[in-house]
Formats: sequence, C-alpha cells, structure tokens
Amino acid sequence: MSLLTVAALYFLVPVYWLLVSSTKSSSDLFGTFGFWFADPRPLEYLGDLLTYDDGIYLRWFANSVLYAGAGAAVATLLSAAAGYALAKFDFRGREAVFNVVLAGVLIPGTALALPLYLMFSEVGIANTYWAVLVPSVVSPFGVYLCRIYAVASVPDSLLEAARIDGAGELTVFRVLVLRLMSPALITVFLFQFVHIWNNFFLPLVMLSDSDLYPITLGLTSWQGYADRQPLLYQLTVGGAFVSVLPLMILMVVLQRYWRTGLTEGSVKS
Repeated sequence: MSLLTVAALYFLVPVYWLLVSSTKSSSDLFGTFGFWFADPRPLEYLGDLLTYDDGIYLRWFANSVLYAGAGAAVATLLSAAAGYALAKFDFRGREAVFNVVLAGVLIPGTALALPLYLMFSEVGIANTYWAVLVPSVVSPFGVYLCRIYAVASVPDSLLEAARIDGAGELTVFRVLVLRLMSPALITVFLFQFVHIWNNFFLPLVMLSDSDLYPITLGLTSWQGYADRQPLLYQLTVGGAFVSVLPLMILMVVLQRYWRTGLTEGSVKS
C-alpha cells in the first residue's frame, strides 16, 4: 500500500498542479505558491481559453477527438480481425506474419514518422487529416493482444457449431468472435486512444496547417509564443488541464473492462 500510495502521488500531483494553475492568471502562475489557489477564477479563464483566436482550442480538441476516436475504433476492429485470423486459421506463413507483428511492437513510432511523411508527400496526403489518421489505425500491440486473447477465449467447438448451422465467416466473426473478445477489444481501444491522444511527434512531422493540429501540437505552439504574449502561459496550462479530462473519464469508465482484458488475455485456458 505504501508503494502504491507513492506511485499514486507521483502521477496525481502534476494533475493537481494543473488544476490549481488553471484557475490563476499568468502573473499569479509565477508569483504565487504553485500548489495552492490565488484569486481563483476558473470560469473566466475557461471562457478565455475557449474563445481565444476565434475558438481555435475547440478546433484542436475536435481534431484530437477525431484522430483518437476514429483511429482507435478502426485500429481495434483491424486488430480483432487480424488477431482472430492468426489464432484460428491455419495458413502457410502464419508464424512468420506473427513474428513481423511482434517486430512492429518493438519499433518506436518516431523511427517511422519521417519515412511515412515522405510516402504521404508522394501520394499527396501530407498536411491533411489522413496523414495522422492512416498511421493511427495500425496497432501491432493490438494484433498481438487479440491473438493471445482469441486463443484463450474463443472455443473452436463454438466456431464449428456456428459453421455447421450455416453461418458464414463474416457472421461468425461479427456475431460470436467480437462478443467473446470484447474485453480485449476494450483494452486495445483504450490503449490506442490514449496513444493517439498524446501523440506529438507524428502530427509535428505531418502537419503544417494549424487548423489541423491536435491539442498536443496546438498547446506547444502556444507555449512557443508565450514569451511575447504572456496570456498564453495561462491558456496553455488551462488547455493542458482540459485535455487530460477525457482520458481520465475514459479510464474510469473502461477500467474494469481493461483489467479483464489484460488478465484473461494473458492466461491461456
């Protein structure tokens, strides 16, 4: 319990600092104690954040929701299909394909950003929504987890019974497999959503139009101008606090499915 308490404090103290600092003006950020309130005006500063520069923060927020939501949803579906196929279909080269997927887990995304940018520039989709969405729908870890979970939790006898009753492969996958694998799919969705939401380097490489920025890149651009416009210090801190709220809500709502997916997917029955 002591170790867990220390770990909880390590992760929660920065969030508490963001909460306190988001209620302060730019001058109070540097002139008052960082872990306590000073003339808090949260609603006023929230209004400033949402209306600054014609509401550009709301656009960045919507972009992040699009990138993370659509990317995580498609990545989860593709991971489920690939993991199920690798677990339940015997075909030549299956283990070689799975080894390639494992290699993809080990390759950092930053190493692929520049080659992806050169490829997307050739086909004309650099500096578009697709430049961030397309790489986001690929999750090697998701494929790995779904294969392990499908081996453990999708009985071959149930699949054969469905096929004998006349169900096609698409029906079997949609009606049976997706339901049986739902804990793993929730886990993959959560991991991929958080990864895309916090991703900074890929949008930095791909995007030059500020209207396409996600929150991470937008707040960094504000921070770069804060020396000349001190108001941006307060907006950056407030924007950072607002940006963590969706992740906190998602984690609380999905945590029981996340725990189930991790534990059941790691043990083969």
